[in-house]
Amino acid sequence: MALLRLRTAKGPNAAEIERKIKRGNALRQGSSWRGSRGLLALLLVALCACAVTTWLYLASLDSDITETLASRREVISPQPRVYSVQCSEDYENYQRYPGCTPQKCGRAVTDGVVTSEEAQALRRLAERGLALAGSEGGASILDLHSGALSMGKQFVNIYRYFGDQITDVFTEDDFKLYRDVRGRIQAVIAETFGLDPTLMYLTKPTFFSRINSTAAKTQHDEYWHPHIDKETYGSFDYTSLLYLSDYGSDFTGGRFVFMDLNGNRTVEPRAGRVSFFSSGSENLHRVEKVTWGTRYAITVSFTCDPSHAISDPALP
Repeated sequence: MALLRLRTAKGPNAAEIERKIKRGNALRQGSSWRGSRGLLALLLVALCACAVTTWLYLASLDSDITETLASRREVISPQPRVYSVQCSEDYENYQRYPGCTPQKCGRAVTDGVVTSEEAQALRRLAERGLALAGSEGGASILDLHSGALSMGKQFVNIYRYFGDQITDVFTEDDFKLYRDVRGRIQAVIAETFGLDPTLMYLTKPTFFSRINSTAAKTQHDEYWHPHIDKETYGSFDYTSLLYLSDYGSDFTGGRFVFMDLNGNRTVEPRAGRVSFFSSGSENLHRVEKVTWGTRYAITVSFTCDPSHAISDPALP
């Protein structure tokens, strides 16, 4: 009863007591909220720290598993640098040609096949040809064999479109150099993989490429997707790239990336450098997006199937 009387008592101090009780409750509630906010802030800080740590860890993992097969600064000559890989089963789905169909698979890089002066001359050829048109996006091609040239979002045949004017752009010496270089590339591939070069045939597409950082406008501009040449083109058995500009000075990005189960392996372009490989799924690859400058190269492809052979180009 005494407790009941205390709770219900009226008097001069009742209002003051009630105010103090309310103030105390408010203070306790505020203290509880501030404590919750403090705990929430600590949790957010901890989560951010975990996220940053995870990102740094993954970044370090990526750098650990990415190997540079050939850097821009080094010169790989006179012998190619060869990396053997196990052949895939892709070739079992096609007719086999003894002396050519891959039995020994891998990838290789050499700076001893094409001189820097020859690479510069071929780059000037590409610049003159691609100056006739070019893609609206970041990737343009010039195929001297078929005559295909990027023009806006489409392709035109330079030999038909420009007619006799084409001899003002290209010379016989241009085409002779192109044929000579192609022959040397074929010879080094045959020697490296133990093939009979007379059983290797040039196949399409074989072309010059110009890549810059302009945003893609069509699917043809999206050069950076991972792919397998044997699956994409069918006729390819051996793929090569001759670089006509230098990574790090003429452009950034644009490295060639082999994508293996245990990590990526990259080739940094260098003018005159030839990178070549067997075309099956043992060599899944992509090209990094070019972030600055312009990357020039020639893709030269070979088949073992004579029905897919193409001839060397010649001025009309």
